[in-house]
Formats: sequence, structure tokens, C-alpha cells
Amino acid sequence: MGGVIETKQFRTSTIAAGRRHTVGLRSDGTVTAVGDNKYGQCNVSDWCDIVAVVAGNVHMATNTGNAHTVALQSNGTVIATGWNKHDQCNVSKWHDIVSVSAGWCRTVGVKSDGTVVAVGRNNEGECNVSSWHNIAAVTAGDWHTVGLKLDGTVTAVGNNKYNQCSVNEWSDILAVSAGYLHTVGLRLDGTVVAVGRNNEGECDVSGWRDIVAVAAGSYHTVGLKSDGTMVAVGSNKHHQCDVSGWHSIKAVAAGCAHTIGLKSDGTMVAVGDNDYGQCDVSGWSCIQQ
Repeated sequence: MGGVIETKQFRTSTIAAGRRHTVGLRSDGTVTAVGDNKYGQCNVSDWCDIVAVVAGNVHMATNTGNAHTVALQSNGTVIATGWNKHDQCNVSKWHDIVSVSAGWCRTVGVKSDGTVVAVGRNNEGECNVSSWHNIAAVTAGDWHTVGLKLDGTVTAVGNNKYNQCSVNEWSDILAVSAGYLHTVGLRLDGTVVAVGRNNEGECDVSGWRDIVAVAAGSYHTVGLKSDGTMVAVGSNKHHQCDVSGWHSIKAVAAGCAHTIGLKSDGTMVAVGDNDYGQCDVSGWSCIQQ
């Protein structure tokens, strides 16, 4: 029987990594961001009363990179900034939201009654979530969307070319994270499961133990251990997996080709692709735990 998941624990996504930018939620409810700002995805300086932040992501390709940033406010409403070609930032009418996720070209939100709303690109059915119920949290990959149910089981819609949506048999799941073409699940016992594309070994997580958080990038996967250290698998072309020396980590996020970590003192660490300054977070402080 699946473990019961409390929705409230998923409100605390206080750091987010996108394709070329990084976002952090400060302890006072304000937001900071660095990196590519071509579409205004880093224009968050006037946001306040924020309880969670997420960043749109996309795989690394020469014709991609556009992104948006989404934040959940303390009153259950949602705000967004950045690329809006597919109406993925049209969230101003949402209310009673308890969890949000941003994928490529879309935004997904979980309502307090366990139902789900979505806006944005739906070419492959990645926004077909209106029938979902009893959902605790959502995660959005490039072309697929994954929902974690209150009973610890998982559902998914969208592109399934690499079986990244083949999660129906999972149980006892505590958290989920969707990458470009793979999906990762953290079990209640601290082990990890993964399905989907594995060309770079991004799904080679079966040996992980004592994991308390997972994050999927485009071609890599990172795990936070209970002792505050890190593990990582997958592509390391940009050194996005060079996290073995990290310690005192409280939260992690994986962008397309960079990885960020929140330390117990409220400061940040980052490795990986930094072409747009998305890893320039060493001066950040007071990021919310």
C-alpha cells in the first residue's frame, strides 16, 4: 500500500534551475534570479509574498533556450514572467494552488482539492491533466507531465517515446522529477527509480540509498543524501555532475546542464554550464530553507 503524501511539503521549492537561468526564493518572500533574461524570465525583483518558485526548462539545442519563471504566492495565486509564445504565463486567474511546475512551453498547477490545471503547449497531450485527482505534486519535463498522487502512486501524460511515462506501476513514491526524456521517483525508503531515455546513464540510479531529494536535468540526474552530500549520474559534459564535494546541502535543482544546491546556511553552490551566468549564485544569501 502506498504511503500517504502530505501536499503541503511540496510548497517549498525555493530554488529552481532553468535552461539558462537560476531562481532563488529569499527567506523574506522575495525572489532573485540570474542568467539569460532575453524574454524577461529574470524580471522577478518586484515579486513578494512568494512561497515557491519554478523555472521552465528545455533540452540543450541550438534552436531552443526560451524559458519562463513561475511563482506560487502565499494566497494560493500564481504569477509568471518570461517567454509566453504558447500562453504558458497565463496563470493570473489561477487560485487555490498548492504546488506548481514549469516545463518547456507550459505551466502546471495543483489545486487544494487535488485537481490539476495546465496552460501552454499541448501538441503531445502534455497538458491533458483535467481528469487527474488526488494529486499531491506535479513535475513537467520537456514533452511529458508527471503527477504524484496522495497515495504514493504516479501518473503521467504526454510524449512516451522513451517510456518516460511508464510510471503506473510505481508505489510508495515521495517525490518525482521529470527531465528532458526521463522521469525519476524517490521512494519512501530512500531508494530511487527512473524510466525513460538512458543514453548518458541518467537513469542509472538503482544503487542509490539514503536519498531525500531528487532532481532531473536534461541528460543528468542528481540526488541529495540524508547526510547533506550529493550523488549524480548522466552527462557531465559541462561538469553538471561534479557535486561529490558538496556538503551541508538542504535542497537541489537541476537545469538543462547545470546543478544548483542550497546549503544549510542559506547560501548557494552551482556547477555546470555557465554561458549565461546561470551559475553565478555564490553571492546569494538568506535563501529560504
